[in-house]
Amino acid sequence: MTSHSFVITEEVGQRLDRFISDQLDTVSRTMIQKHIRSGAVVVNGKQVKSNYLLVLNDRINIALKTRKERELDVLPETMDLNIIHEDDSIIVINKPAGLVVHPGIGNESGTLVNGLIDQFSQLSNINGNIRKGIVHRLDADTSGIIIIAKTNDSHSHLANQFKNRTIKKEYRALTWGVWDEVSGKIDQNIKRSRLDPRIYCVDQNGKNSITNYLILEQYRYYSYVAFMPMTGRTHQIRVHAAWSGHPIFGDEKYGGGMNKCKGFLSDIRKHLSEVMTIFGHHALHAYKLECKHPKTDQQINFTAPLPDTFVNLIESIND
Repeated sequence: MTSHSFVITEEVGQRLDRFISDQLDTVSRTMIQKHIRSGAVVVNGKQVKSNYLLVLNDRINIALKTRKERELDVLPETMDLNIIHEDDSIIVINKPAGLVVHPGIGNESGTLVNGLIDQFSQLSNINGNIRKGIVHRLDADTSGIIIIAKTNDSHSHLANQFKNRTIKKEYRALTWGVWDEVSGKIDQNIKRSRLDPRIYCVDQNGKNSITNYLILEQYRYYSYVAFMPMTGRTHQIRVHAAWSGHPIFGDEKYGGGMNKCKGFLSDIRKHLSEVMTIFGHHALHAYKLECKHPKTDQQINFTAPLPDTFVNLIESIND
């Protein structure tokens, strides 16, 4: 039997079965619906239906007995983690691009959680064994700051800050094209794509999503941009950048990949393709995070400088 517990922060209005499917990568949605009907899933201590719409602060408790979950033992793995800060309550890590945050189907090992449980004896377990310490996530190919909770009290405190949108985040990205305005706000709702459930799209029926942006540098074909998301939707910056006509460099899912190199003169196209291949992922970095310390309540902030590969990317596209 595997138990999981979640507290709803930013997922208000989402179907219960969809939420659990997003959280538990190892269990199919059909199986989740069966567990909900069997009473293995309760919300605030009560049994509900699969189409129950989540409410702020709902507490979901799940007790699943599945073969895949039993097989998915999270084992400690030695990793060279770039620790920016550590105290009795939190750990702040500069995550490299390519590192998956927690185990799931296709990523049973080699994740950040595997490294965390090897190095730290105490991590929060509010979100279950495969998400020990994880309060928020970064896409696998997004580098930069991620904050980890050592205790459940710290986890709850940080989760409330994310829920109340008091945590300030700044990302740095290289996007295609020259923006018309040097700063602005993208206020477009986001929803999971019906055609491809692995990606998201702008949809007026989706969740409220707001991203502020500031152009830091303009180049001939690109822009170096600071993105400040006010909400925390999955793939939010990538979706908003693509919707604005300026997808993130190297982002194959949202129109910023190899196909974007087409249309340039052959020499330029060849150079861009080579640079993108060498870089190997989308150019998005979680640069800064500011929040209240969960124990002292003092304002704290952390910065993760651009990786050398990102700096080299910017230099190479201007050669």
